[in-house]
Amino acid sequence: MALRVAGRLARRRGPVGDRCPIDRALQIMGSRSAFLLLREAFYGSTRFDDLVRLTGFTEAVAAKRLKELVEHGLLEKRPYREPGQRTRHEYILTERGHDLLPVLLALAEWGRKHSPATGGPAYLHEDCDAEVRVALHCAAGHPVIEDDLVVTTQP
Repeated sequence: MALRVAGRLARRRGPVGDRCPIDRALQIMGSRSAFLLLREAFYGSTRFDDLVRLTGFTEAVAAKRLKELVEHGLLEKRPYREPGQRTRHEYILTERGHDLLPVLLALAEWGRKHSPATGGPAYLHEDCDAEVRVALHCAAGHPVIEDDLVVTTQP
């Protein structure tokens, strides 16, 4: 199995660099800390102290990565203040951040299949309790398998 480039098997002809959307995405999301901080944001954690505790990252690592996620528009930084405390910030998923949900679920599905361990979360459809799966479909709604995927260049 291999992807086809406009009718022939894909062969690497040299670096694609910034023209490749996979490369551009990895420039933003290419670290474990970015994915795990976003995972916690999807689970509903928004406050810095909670994000540090739940991911196990140092404050310095979490602060650096959260700053990058805000700069890239995946999280929005909002001030809040508990009574008697100083103003702090929480990190809220933006629309751009929410668009990464299928990516995170695909990683979880791959991890369950190829790096199995006991325990861990399951992702279920609230209406019927069936496990959520990630699948490829074309814009017209047809299922797509790897052998049917063609890579073309766009201007």
